[in-house]
Amino acid sequence: MANEDLSKLKIDKSEAFFKQKSRNKMIYLTVILAILPIIAILFFKGILLPAVEVEVVNVSKLYPSQTFTLLNASGYVVAQRKAALASKITGRLVSISVEEGDFVKKGQIVARIENEDISASKEQAGANLNAAKHILEQAKAELAESEITFKRYSELLPFEYVSKADYDAAEARYKRAKAAVLAAEANVKAAMAALKSADVSLEYSFIRAPFDGVVLTKNADIGDIITPIGAAANAKAAVVTIADMSSLQVEVDVSESNLGIVKKGQPCEIQLDAIPDSRFRGVVHMIVPTADRSKATVLVKIRFIDSDPRILPEMSAKAAFLEREIGKDEKEPRIALNPEAISKRNGKQVVFLVMDNRAIETPVVTGNKLGDFIEILSGVKPGDRVVLRPLNKLKNGSKIKIPEK
Repeated sequence: MANEDLSKLKIDKSEAFFKQKSRNKMIYLTVILAILPIIAILFFKGILLPAVEVEVVNVSKLYPSQTFTLLNASGYVVAQRKAALASKITGRLVSISVEEGDFVKKGQIVARIENEDISASKEQAGANLNAAKHILEQAKAELAESEITFKRYSELLPFEYVSKADYDAAEARYKRAKAAVLAAEANVKAAMAALKSADVSLEYSFIRAPFDGVVLTKNADIGDIITPIGAAANAKAAVVTIADMSSLQVEVDVSESNLGIVKKGQPCEIQLDAIPDSRFRGVVHMIVPTADRSKATVLVKIRFIDSDPRILPEMSAKAAFLEREIGKDEKEPRIALNPEAISKRNGKQVVFLVMDNRAIETPVVTGNKLGDFIEILSGVKPGDRVVLRPLNKLKNGSKIKIPEK
C-alpha cells in the first residue's frame, strides 16, 4: 500500500500534460499582445503618465478702455443738488403725500403743518382789509362833497354871499376830508400788508419741493412736531430729503502724487459695484482746490455723460481716468487671455482647458491684442481655466496638478 501511494506522487510526464502547459502559455501570450497596444495608446496620450504640475490662468472679460487707463480711483455717487425739506414754523405734521422713491416737481406740496390758526388769522386780515377799503370809499365820498362845498364858498366869498366864518368852516371840513382819505389809504395798505403776512405764514405751513427731484428719505411721520431747528425733545427738523438725479456725480479721492495725471475735462469710465456688468462714460467736472491733509488726497468730481435710472446716490463707484476717449467699437467687453496660455499644435492655436484635473486640448481663434492680453474670438468663455505656458510633454487628456498658493 505504501508503494502504491508513492507511485501516485510521481510527476506526470505524459504528452497530454505538456500540451496543456503549451496551451496556457499561448493564452497568456495572446492576452499580453492584446493589452500592449492599449497600454501604448494610453501612454502615448499621457493618461498613464504621472500628473504634470502646471500653472493656470482664467479667461476673463476685458474692456478695451482698460488698455489705455492712466489711473484708477474709488469713491461714491453724490448728488450735487440735495435738500432736506423742513418748515419755517413750528407745528404738528398733519399730512405727508410722498414716499421714498417718488418723483416730485418744483413747487409740489409734499407735506403740511397744522394751520387752522393761521387760516383764521388770514380770514381776519382779509376782513380788516375789506373794512379799510369801505372806510376809504366813505372818506373819498366825504372829500368829494367837502371839496364841492369849499369851491362854491370860494366863488361866493368875494361877492359876500357867504360869511367868512362859513368859508372857514368849509375849508376846514375840506382839509379834514383830505386827511381822512390819506389815513384811510394808509389803513388799507396796512391791512394789505397784514393779509400778505398771513398769506406768507400760511404758505410756511406747506412744505414744497424747491426743484425737480426724487425723494431719498422720509424723516418724519404724521403727528410729529416739526420745528425749524429740531432742538426740542422728540421734534423733527426735516420732513423729507430729496435730490436732483440730474446732478449726480462721482466723487473720488486722488493721491497728491497722481494729481498731475488728472485734468479737467478728461474722459473717464465709471463702474458701479451695484451694476458690475455696465460701464458709464464720464468726464472730470472739477478738481476741488484743496487737499485733505490727513489722507494726502485731493477730491475730484466726475460728471456722468449719460443718465441712467439705476444710478442712485451713495452708491460705491470706481473711476478710471483715461488717456483718450472711448471709441464706438470699444464700448463692449472682449474675451481676453494671457498670450502665454496659447500654443501651436499641428498648425492650430490651442489652449489646454482645465477639466477634472486633466488638460483638454481646445482650439481657439484669436483677435486683436489688448494691452498685455489677446482677444479670444471663439473656443473658450469667461471663467474658464486654462494652463499657462503649457509644456510640450502636455498632451490632450494629461493629468495635471495645480500647486496650492
